[in-house]
Amino acid sequence: MSSSPAPAPPSPASAPAESASRSPWRSLRYRSMRWWSVANFVSNAGTWMQLTVQNLLVLQITGSAAATGLSMSVQAAPALLISVFGGAAVDRWPRKLTAAVSQALLGAVAFVTALMVALDRLDVTSLMVLAAVTGVIATVDGPACSLLGNDLVPPQDVPSAIGVGALVHQAGRLTGAALAGVTVGFLGTAAAYTANGLSFLFVASVIPFLRPARGAVAYVPTAKRHGAADAMTVREGLAFFARRPRLLALAGVTGVSAVFGRNYQLTLAVLVTGPLAGGAGSFGTVSTVLAAGGIVGAVLGARLRRPSVRIVGALAAAGGLLQVVAGLSPSLAVLLVMVLPMAVVESVSDTAGTAVLQTDPPAHLRGRVLGVWGSIGTVWSLGGPPALGLLMELAGARGALVAGGLIIAGSIGAGHLLRQRRVTAPVAVRAGDVDVPGQAALGTAA
Repeated sequence: MSSSPAPAPPSPASAPAESASRSPWRSLRYRSMRWWSVANFVSNAGTWMQLTVQNLLVLQITGSAAATGLSMSVQAAPALLISVFGGAAVDRWPRKLTAAVSQALLGAVAFVTALMVALDRLDVTSLMVLAAVTGVIATVDGPACSLLGNDLVPPQDVPSAIGVGALVHQAGRLTGAALAGVTVGFLGTAAAYTANGLSFLFVASVIPFLRPARGAVAYVPTAKRHGAADAMTVREGLAFFARRPRLLALAGVTGVSAVFGRNYQLTLAVLVTGPLAGGAGSFGTVSTVLAAGGIVGAVLGARLRRPSVRIVGALAAAGGLLQVVAGLSPSLAVLLVMVLPMAVVESVSDTAGTAVLQTDPPAHLRGRVLGVWGSIGTVWSLGGPPALGLLMELAGARGALVAGGLIIAGSIGAGHLLRQRRVTAPVAVRAGDVDVPGQAALGTAA
């Protein structure tokens, strides 16, 4: 990695202005964050190249769409079962070492797959085994890489780092999907897996050179603070999550939104091709607008400096109401007008929620908290589409969008009112206690 001259320290007059910046790109002021973003783009492009080819490969081997779905579920299953242990490993071991090793292991799996494809030795069983191994490694790699990026910047710039990461993810996805067809056409299927393996090795080679910026929160592995005996336990992370009202509220908001909204590739596909009498081209246009809205939302989310669960809830409720209007759209043109703000609101909400999740816990618990979140999120991702599909069977596409949006907005509104009542409820003061105005509100605030 090339080195550049160290910039001159900011003058006292310019330092406050810089620290108060709301630019969505402010995290890229730091050299290590720029390198990390480049590495993530390369890795995401390789991953999406492989995912695109893998689905086609399963179809080619089995001729079954069900088998393709099964391979995706097998890769996701470890997140449901062992994410909490993966998060504990991230808390125990040095972050940079953990991320570098997990990236190298993912690269090794990609190279093995490429070799088996080149030798025509890949069958359904071996593909499922490799998918499961990838899923297991990802339970460590996901939280390690997410937290490593946040460790590089000061806390006030973490939303920017997350927003930039979301943009990098989208750019890598588009690039990888486009390169997959070209690579397979000219070099064959094995080349796509090889390219993904190289992308992982590139990330692993960048990680040792990353340095936290001044003001970033220093992370000390659990094993160094408490010893290895209790470092791998997950009880502390589970207990923290269960006793933290704002994380429970975030889980509730995200859960109801994930089940009754957000699955727009399903609900809007049925709405466009059904009641609105559109075709594949029309849904392609809707998908493009959704992607554009996601990019705009990631930029806006990166401007946040102090994300909160209240912001996440307000945005999710607004998204639910927009979903109601979208479900009532009389034409494709009206739907397109509604889809853009829906995608923007969802993306900003995701960025804010991720920032809260990754910064609220103490540094030594963040891996385990992300592990708990990984298990919860897998439940939503696996259970949401079937639940929404059943709702569409009962109420149709319009009814599912309207009912789902009302459920989201109503649930969040009811939760907010209940919390307000609990905060403002009078508290009985015993003799000898000091009555401090606002004490109850301060004591119960999330």
